[in-house]
Amino acid sequence: MPIATLHILRVAPIALAFSLAACGQQKPPEKGPVEVGVVTLTAQNTTVSSELPGRTVSTMMSEVRPQVAGLIQKRFFTEGAMVTAGQPLYQIDARLYRASRDEAQASLASAQATAVAAQAKAQRYRTLGDTEAVSAQDRDDVIATARQAQAAVQQARASLQTNSVNLDFTLVRAPISGRIGRTLFTPGALVTTSQADPLTTIQQLDPIYVDVTQSSSQILALRRSLAAGKTLPASATIRLKLDDGSDYPQEGRMEFAEPIVDVNSGTVTLRARFPNPDGLLMPGMFVRVVAPQSVVPGAILAPQQGISRDPKGNATALVVNKANKVERRTVTAAQAIGDKWLITAGLKAGDRLIVEGTDKVQPDAVVKPVAVKSTK
Repeated sequence: MPIATLHILRVAPIALAFSLAACGQQKPPEKGPVEVGVVTLTAQNTTVSSELPGRTVSTMMSEVRPQVAGLIQKRFFTEGAMVTAGQPLYQIDARLYRASRDEAQASLASAQATAVAAQAKAQRYRTLGDTEAVSAQDRDDVIATARQAQAAVQQARASLQTNSVNLDFTLVRAPISGRIGRTLFTPGALVTTSQADPLTTIQQLDPIYVDVTQSSSQILALRRSLAAGKTLPASATIRLKLDDGSDYPQEGRMEFAEPIVDVNSGTVTLRARFPNPDGLLMPGMFVRVVAPQSVVPGAILAPQQGISRDPKGNATALVVNKANKVERRTVTAAQAIGDKWLITAGLKAGDRLIVEGTDKVQPDAVVKPVAVKSTK
C-alpha cells in the first residue's frame, strides 16, 4: 500500500472523531432579561416624628428650710426614702417657743379678765349717764377704756396664735410628697431662719417632666405646613429614649411650649409629662423625645435600599416602567422614617421601585421584575 494512502487512513478516524464531537455540542442559550426585586409604592397617611434632646425635671421640688431658730434634736426620716406631705422630718428644740406660747396664753387670759371688768363698768356708767348721775366725760372715758380692753384681748389672742405657730414650726414637716434627698444638718446643729443652705430637698418624681428644645425655624415651618393644609395635626402622645438607647416603657404627653424663643440658641422649650411609677427617671437625666409633629396625607414611603446618591449627592431611584425598562429618577428624600425615606418628589403611587439587583442593571435596560415583600 502506498505511503500516502496509509497516511490518509490514519488521519481519517481522527477527523471523523472531531466531526462527531462537534455535532454533539449544543448551541449555548441566549441570555434573558435580568431579574430584579421591585416594590410597588403606595400612598398612605404617615406620621412624621422628630427626635428631640431633653432633660428630666421633677414636677415639684421643695427645699426644706427652718422657719424658727434653734438646735436640731432629732431626724425622723431615712435619706432617699419616699415621704408624704405633712410627715415630720426634724425636731428643733421647742422649750423656748413653748414658754413663749404659755406666756402669750396667760396674757390673753389677763386681757380677757380686764376686758370683762371694763365692759361691766362701762355698762353701769351708761345707766348712770342716762340719769345724769355721772358726767358725760366720765361715761365716755369708761366706755373708751372698755373698748381698749377689748382691743387688748384681740392683740393678746394674735400674739398667742403667733407663738403657737412658732411652736408648731419647731417640728419641721414635709411640705410636699416625693423622694427626699440627703440631709445637710444633723442633730445638734444650730439652724436659723436666714441660713443659706436648706435642711434637705424633696422632689416629686411621679409624674416627671421632660424639657426638650426645638429650633424656632422647624416650628415655623410646621405651623406654615399646617396652615396650608399640607399636613394634619398629630397626636400629643410621645415616646422616650433613654441615654443608653433603650426605649422607656411609658408613653407621655406634650404639655405646652414656651411662648418665647431663646435669643442665644434660637430654640423653643417644650415640656412633656411622663408617668414614672418605678422611679426609673431621675431629675437631670439626658433623654431623647420622639414626638409626632404632623401627619402627611398620601405620603410615599420608599425602602432605603432603593434610594441611592449620585456623585453630586442627589437622591436617585431606579424604577421599572410599563415596558419593563429601567428608568433613573431624581427624587427628594425629605426625612427617614424607620427603614424608609419619605419621598416628596420624583416618585408616585404605583411606581415599581427596584430594591434588589440595582448593581446589575443600567437605565433603559429591559429587566424581569419580581415582587419583593415590603416591610411596614
